[in-house]
Amino acid sequence: MADENKKPIVVKRIKKGGHGHHGGAWKIAYADFMTAMMAFFLLMWLTSSASDEQLAGISEYFAPSSTSMSRSGAGGMLGGITVGEGSKTSDRSSAVSPNISLPPSMAPMGTGGGDAYDKMTEEEKAKQLLAEKEEETFEKAKKAIEVALEENPDLKGLTKNLVIDNTPEGLRIQLIDQENIPMFPSGSNIMSANARKILEAVAKVIIKMPNRISISGHTDAVPYVDPNGYGNWELSADRALATMRELIALKVDPEKLYKIVGFEDNDPFIKNDPHHPNNRRISIVLLREHPLLDIKTQPTAADGTRRRPKRSHPVNPFTGK
Repeated sequence: MADENKKPIVVKRIKKGGHGHHGGAWKIAYADFMTAMMAFFLLMWLTSSASDEQLAGISEYFAPSSTSMSRSGAGGMLGGITVGEGSKTSDRSSAVSPNISLPPSMAPMGTGGGDAYDKMTEEEKAKQLLAEKEEETFEKAKKAIEVALEENPDLKGLTKNLVIDNTPEGLRIQLIDQENIPMFPSGSNIMSANARKILEAVAKVIIKMPNRISISGHTDAVPYVDPNGYGNWELSADRALATMRELIALKVDPEKLYKIVGFEDNDPFIKNDPHHPNNRRISIVLLREHPLLDIKTQPTAADGTRRRPKRSHPVNPFTGK
């Protein structure tokens, strides 16, 4: 009996395996997931309490192609500036970033300018910045068209037929008759070959711009009426429509078209000579989406509100008036 009590006791230990290689990695993944969900619901809560202007500003920040311009390393007519198509309506153009600040070049000058700047809201500052960017884009577009005319041998003799200027309404591109170089034959709404060449260069830039387009036709004051009563009113409107059709044929989006009108001789290019050939023209305006606030010169009313000063008429490049 004593020998039996001395038998060794064997303890069997069973090691459970099969999933030990996972370790605690799942806990890290789960923690990341929960953090992401918490951030998502926090974002949803913040956006639900934000105003329409703030939401639009956030949209502009994450989609810069829908604003006036964005940087690109590529070349092209606009020299490194890629202009997005974006929406064609004015609702998009009102989007501003509420917390954006003005660059030093736009800082107010003098005590009066500082007072005006201090009274501006963050929304006004953002709108001013967008307007400045749009102004820069207009200048680049103007330069691109001018360079295209200078570098194309077929267009070198037509540089005087094209006048581009920056107006309160927007970037105005005008195809103007010169002596012996008309954009349309006399009394006709059929565009000349020279006008088509110029318009082709212009369309390449317009396609890249997000702005809406206004087209107007103008005649001189020389009376014109055919036997059927067709006169300068109909002629100016039909030439504007012919320009519209040509732009569409050159792949300009018809959704960008905003206004097409005929002015007859009521808005002469040469004010003191209504019969001058330059008065016969087509005016294409890339409409401004972000008007400048002119904070440096805005007078302040007695109630503290700022009023937009009246703008002077743009200088005529031929007469200097």
